[in-house]
Amino acid sequence: MPDCPYTLPGATGDWEVVVGLEVHAQVASKAKLFSGASAEYGAAPNSHVSLVDAAMPGMLPVINKFCVEQAIRTGLGLKAQINLWSRFDRKNYFYPDLPQGYQISQFKDPIVGEGEIVVELDDGETITVGIERLHLEQDAGKSIHDLDPKATYVDLNRSGVALMEIVSKPDLRSPQQAAAYVRKLRSIVRYLGTCDGNMAQGSMRADVNVSVCRPGAYEKYKAKGDFSHLGTRCEIKNVNSQRFVALAVEVEARRQIAILEDGGRIDQETRLLDTVKGETRSMRSKEEAHDYRYFPDPDLLPLEFEQAWVDEIKKTLPELPDEKRKRFVAELGLSDYDAGVLTADKERADFFEAVADGRDPKLAANWVSQELFGALNKADKDLSDSPVSTAQLGKLIDLIGDDTISGKIAKDVFAKMFETGDDPAAIVEREGLTQITDTGAIEAIIDALIADNPKQVEQVKEKPKALGWFVGQVMQQTQGKANPGAVNKLLKEKLGL
Repeated sequence: MPDCPYTLPGATGDWEVVVGLEVHAQVASKAKLFSGASAEYGAAPNSHVSLVDAAMPGMLPVINKFCVEQAIRTGLGLKAQINLWSRFDRKNYFYPDLPQGYQISQFKDPIVGEGEIVVELDDGETITVGIERLHLEQDAGKSIHDLDPKATYVDLNRSGVALMEIVSKPDLRSPQQAAAYVRKLRSIVRYLGTCDGNMAQGSMRADVNVSVCRPGAYEKYKAKGDFSHLGTRCEIKNVNSQRFVALAVEVEARRQIAILEDGGRIDQETRLLDTVKGETRSMRSKEEAHDYRYFPDPDLLPLEFEQAWVDEIKKTLPELPDEKRKRFVAELGLSDYDAGVLTADKERADFFEAVADGRDPKLAANWVSQELFGALNKADKDLSDSPVSTAQLGKLIDLIGDDTISGKIAKDVFAKMFETGDDPAAIVEREGLTQITDTGAIEAIIDALIADNPKQVEQVKEKPKALGWFVGQVMQQTQGKANPGAVNKLLKEKLGL
C-alpha cells in the first residue's frame, strides 16, 4: 500500500481518511437462497413470494446449492480462502419487511475467508485491498413509503433473495480509492457471472465505513494489526453508485473532522447519504454484534463440502480482468492503458476480442476504445445498445486494410453506421466512397498541381515538411478518396525528395 496521498486540512492540522466497505452483491440465481421462489427483478409487488419467504408457520428453509457454488466462485475470484465448513446464524433484529423477525446470515463461520484484489487508480497507480470475508445471507423486502401519506406498503419480492456480503479490510484511504475498489469488485463479479452488478436496481450496493485520524496513526495501528482504537467509524448505508461512494467518504470525513475540531466526539452510528444536499444524516445508532443476539440457525445444518468440489468449480473460472489485461499487453501488443480500458468490463473485453479476431489488434483497439466508446458516451448509450455490431465494425476495419477506403473516410462511414445501423460496405457503395488506388489518375492530378504551383515546388525542396500542402490539395480534389500512401510516394518521386 503506498503512502496515503489524500489528506483533508482542518483548523488544527491535517487529517487522513480510513475507509472499509461492506458490499452486498445479489447472487445471480433464478431462485432465492432458501426457497424456490423467483429472484427475478421487476415483477409485480409480492408476486415472487413463497410460504417460506412469508414466514408462514411450519415452513422451513432449504439451502439453494447453486447460490453456495456462486459464493465459492466469487471467493476463488477474490483469491480468498474457501472454508469447507461454515454455518448459518440468526441475526435478530427488527426488519419491518422481513416477516420472520430475524435474518439468516453467517457470523463467526463464513463460507469465504481472507482474500485480496488489486485495484487500478485513475493516475495509473495500483493498490492491493484486503478482503476480510464473504458470507451468504438473505435480503429483506422493501418498504414503500410514497404510495399513501398515512401507510407504508411492503413488497416481499426481495425477501429471501441471496446476497453475498463482501467485507473489505480498512485499506482504502481516499474517496477515489473507495470508488475504484467498487468498480474493480463489480468488474470481477460480472466476469465470474455471480452478480450482474446493476447498482441502479440494487443488486449491488455498498455500506461505507468512514473514520478519520491524524497523519501517521493509521500506519501505527496497522503495524500492530489493531484498528479498534484508530477512530470511531460511522457507516453510510446502502450507497448505490461508485460516484456516490466517493461522495459519501468525502462528506462524512469532513463532518467528522468538523466535530472533532470543535471539541466533540464521534458517535458510532449508521447514517444515510443525501446526494442532493451532499451530506449524511443520522439513521440509527450503530449496533454491535452482541446487539443482534446471533445464534446458530436451528433449521439449517452447517455447510460442509469436499475440497474436490471447490477444485472442480475453480476449473470453470473464466479469465479474470487482471489476467486478461496482462494477455492483451503481452500477446496483442496493446498499451497498458488500452488494455485496462478494454478489460475493465467483461462486455467490453468480449466485444473487442470479437472485433480483433483475425485483424490488427492495435487498430481494432483504437476503433473500439476511441471511436465506438466515444460515440456511445456522446449518445449516452450502453455497449449493449450499440447500433454498430462487432461484425460490422470488423468489416469496416477490413475495408481499411484492403485499401477500399482510407482511415479518414472510414470515420465518416462509421458515423453513418452509428446513425443508421447500415453495413459499411453498403454505405461505401451507396455514396461512392471507394478509395482511388489508380496511380495513373493520382499522377495526373499531381502533375497538374506541380505545373501550376512552381513557388510551392521550390518551397518543398527547401523544406520537405511543406509536402503536406500538396497532399492536402490532392485529397481535396479527390474528395478524400485518393490512397494517402500512393499520394505521398508519387509526390516524393515527382519532387525528387
